Amino acid sequence: MNFLLLGDVCGKSGMNAIKSKLKNIITTNKINFTIINGENAADNGKGLTKENFNELINAGADVVTTGNHVWDHKEIIDTIEKEVQLIRPENFIEGLPGKGFHIFHSKEKKKIAVINLIGNVFMKKSRDVFESAEKVINRIKLKTDADFIFVDIHGEITSEKMALGHFLDGKITGLVGTHTHVPTSDTKILENGTAYQTDLGMCGDYNSVIGMNKANSIKKFLKNSNALQHFPAEGEATICGVIIEADTKTGLAKNIKQIILGGDLKSR
Repeated sequence: MNFLLLGDVCGKSGMNAIKSKLKNIITTNKINFTIINGENAADNGKGLTKENFNELINAGADVVTTGNHVWDHKEIIDTIEKEVQLIRPENFIEGLPGKGFHIFHSKEKKKIAVINLIGNVFMKKSRDVFESAEKVINRIKLKTDADFIFVDIHGEITSEKMALGHFLDGKITGLVGTHTHVPTSDTKILENGTAYQTDLGMCGDYNSVIGMNKANSIKKFLKNSNALQHFPAEGEATICGVIIEADTKTGLAKNIKQIILGGDLKSR
């Protein structure tokens, strides 16, 4: 089976690219299941709205993951409590709305577990990401409870994501990082069969500062009094992510390919 995982959708630029191009990407690459991080899909580049979620699903997403900005638009609280296709990091502090993982059923009648986690280093306080990951994996066993298992780790630093990838290697189909908006070049299959990339990058305008208007961002660094709150760049977006081909017998990865399509960023 073929799985498409896309990085943080950023602002109108990213949303327009997803709405206009995703279905063609799915068809061309014979994708069976699509996971998109919608963390920055709102017009202001922070969080997402109910409308953003619905548009992502209508465009072809099967699951929308999130991260530290998930609560920036209060309306999403009601949505995340009702919609199983919208998940938030599992290791958030206890008592928050929504769920951090779910087992979905594909058109091929396969059970696909998607787990959303958030890093601990340089991020807002959450429960231990390694302990939380282990607890979920002990509940959901590959090829026993789910045919395939994917993890989106929304985190700041490379070492934490990489360590988590090795920690879960062989127990899940794939682990990808989100949050930094910069795609890394370490796309690979780990030694026990788990597909991995430290960060998927973003679906947004790369003629920017990680998706934000570059002129205004420079003003912020220069402490210019005319600087505004960060707002997204609105040029043509680049769609960034990976396609993972997984073995239906083992649930592990057979191949992983990085995709970088359109806009200012070019694939290597």
